[in-house]
Amino acid sequence: MGKPTGFMEVTRVTDAEAAPLERIKNWREFKIHSDEKQQRAQGSRCMDCGTPFCHTGHMVSGMASGCPVNNLIPEWNDLIYRGRWKEALERLHKTNNFPEFTGRVCPAPCEGSCVLSVIEPAVTIKNNECAIIDRGWEEGWVTARIPSIRTGKKIAIVGSGPAGLACADQLNQAGHSVTVFEREDRIGGLLMYGIPNMKLDKELVVQRRVNLMEEEGIKFKTGVFVGKDSEWTTERLRADFDAIVLCCGATQGRDLPIENRDAEGVFMAMEFLTTNTRYQLDHHFDGSNPALNATGKDVVVIGGGDTGTDCVGTSLRHGCKSVIQLEIMPQPPLKRAANNPWPEWPKVYKMDYGQEEAAAIQGRDPRHYLVQTKRFIKDDAGKLTGLEIVEIEWAKDDQGRFIPQDVPGTLRVIPCQLALLAMGFTGPEKDVVEKFALETDARSNIKADHGTFTTNLAGVFAAGDVRRGQSLVVWAINEGRGAARECDRFLMGATNLP
Repeated sequence: MGKPTGFMEVTRVTDAEAAPLERIKNWREFKIHSDEKQQRAQGSRCMDCGTPFCHTGHMVSGMASGCPVNNLIPEWNDLIYRGRWKEALERLHKTNNFPEFTGRVCPAPCEGSCVLSVIEPAVTIKNNECAIIDRGWEEGWVTARIPSIRTGKKIAIVGSGPAGLACADQLNQAGHSVTVFEREDRIGGLLMYGIPNMKLDKELVVQRRVNLMEEEGIKFKTGVFVGKDSEWTTERLRADFDAIVLCCGATQGRDLPIENRDAEGVFMAMEFLTTNTRYQLDHHFDGSNPALNATGKDVVVIGGGDTGTDCVGTSLRHGCKSVIQLEIMPQPPLKRAANNPWPEWPKVYKMDYGQEEAAAIQGRDPRHYLVQTKRFIKDDAGKLTGLEIVEIEWAKDDQGRFIPQDVPGTLRVIPCQLALLAMGFTGPEKDVVEKFALETDARSNIKADHGTFTTNLAGVFAAGDVRRGQSLVVWAINEGRGAARECDRFLMGATNLP
């Protein structure tokens, strides 16, 4: 490394952010890059650690440990320190098609497995990655790469989320003719509608990359719901294309079938987020809100994770009266527990942007742990007015399984006019799976092994959340790249794709 003692001399400093009370007034991204001097200093903290776990990408205890796309992190950190930014970008693009996405929304399992994090705060890998790609766009280094030779093979990709876009990018660079089908009115899938604009700018970041891919020769068709569309049927896709890659995501949200679930005011989290982003884009972020909004309401987000946080941040920007989050699990510890050793993902307490914003307004973290919702309460008109909740504790049943048990005397009702269910996803929607007559696994995902990505139909591949279940954007990119490699091998007999 260029600065072997950097980790001993330089303190971790992350990118600045707009103040919570200011940033909730708009939908703009609120991260502020450090200046070049600070960025290079942060790059110098990357140790000459011998075995860099940051880019291993293994699953440890069911969680990602290290970068799933195997980013060459020590290499580009060194190049940042040396001020060789264009070379750093070249290294970054070798493994990651869309670092401007992961540099913004990835939870950074690379930092959780950073060797330095055993004794000191981890290297600012995520910030460094974002700084490299953003500088690349600013300097004009990210340009269209139009293949000089076409193979004559045609490939259909169903779904334009991170897996579909990564797959399309790789196959296009191999010289194939690629058409991406998307059921929404804009390209991007989860990137466009599942993640709010303040985390990932749609016009300046997502659409910019889509435009570049179009310039490189990829065709995009929106408003096509394969499995339901009368024109683009599954039979037509199989007849018109030499191969098909399904990257439809795992969009079936986990419901909460308790009493009064039909109350007006109970929504799946993704419906709330998607409706808002579509409206804001259609209205150019003019300060108004969609019909499905949190304005003036007591909002309760049931569930956590990124989706729950995004619901909190979106509700605050709508001008909600109050917002809380209910989590059925206990509050994580402040430091790694003994059963959560490095290089596992650190399951520790932290506040994400939404919780920080809620705390700035309400005076505390909006999350309430070890709480279960017993029923929704509605008025005579069928409108949601509150939630009956109870505190719980986890105890083992007769078979040794942990189950939630009510804590006596804690049953109570809290006011709520908007409840958002953010409890994860159960798998892909059935339309595409059934129309192709594909085999599924025990979790209803399309059955296809990681590494081959082949389904029970020859020439039909599956990648991303539709195959592995709900996961990270960076895993979707990994899968899209892997499926592209195997699709290319299927078509050509061999492949040079990484």
